[in-house]
Amino acid sequence: MAKQLSSIDTRLPVISLRGVEKSFGHVPVLRGVDLDVYKGENVVILGRSGSGKSVLIRIIAGLLKPDRGSVNVLVKDISTLNTRELQVLRARIGFSFQSSALYDGMNVKDNLEFPLVRNNRHLSRQQINEAIAKVLDDVGLTKTLYQMPSELSGGQKKRIGIARTLILRPEIMLYDEPTAGLDPVTSVEINDLINEVQQLYNTSSVIITHDLTCARSTGDRLIMLSEGKFLKQGSFDEVFNTDDARIKGFYNYNFIAGK
Repeated sequence: MAKQLSSIDTRLPVISLRGVEKSFGHVPVLRGVDLDVYKGENVVILGRSGSGKSVLIRIIAGLLKPDRGSVNVLVKDISTLNTRELQVLRARIGFSFQSSALYDGMNVKDNLEFPLVRNNRHLSRQQINEAIAKVLDDVGLTKTLYQMPSELSGGQKKRIGIARTLILRPEIMLYDEPTAGLDPVTSVEINDLINEVQQLYNTSSVIITHDLTCARSTGDRLIMLSEGKFLKQGSFDEVFNTDDARIKGFYNYNFIAGK
């Protein structure tokens, strides 16, 4: 079922890209991308492997610099920020990595506590414990507090990875292939969690994926990326109601009709 679109405040873009280009050596990856993401909106970037999705999301997070173009995040021009200012901005952005990126040598509690204490050194032990308890409750894993990452399922790791970003109460969430490697039932649970995070934390999100079920379930707006350029954007039905062979081929490959 397609996501029921909520009312989005289109007057306030929290992410704004203009003319963004990025190449690696002589290989162009992004070819003049323009993007606005508005407050409270989930935007899904769809595309095949190698289309530039991961590069785009890393540019938004300030992990990569574009060769050309402007990147504004939360009214900050990333190109003008020094190292300290960029660190402060990143604390307002949650990045859910495809691999979950948990520290293998730390249990769940320590994985969650680490970014919280690093960014908020003034917190009391009670405040730290309460923050950990809240995010674990929000992702539905309150009983995993002392488990090690090796003891968690793939879906649980994804949830804990999301919880670790939520503990800083980010204004923006960036999801890198959130359902990759998960079984269909767990994928649905992660999709539901992304929508719950949007509601609970009032986040604005960019979700990159090649999973059309994820896109249909989570996206307020979908954008099709191909060969470094945006082909089409809109609702799920608007994007895929097309004769463009590149978009139709992507749909047919996923084969989600009837789900």
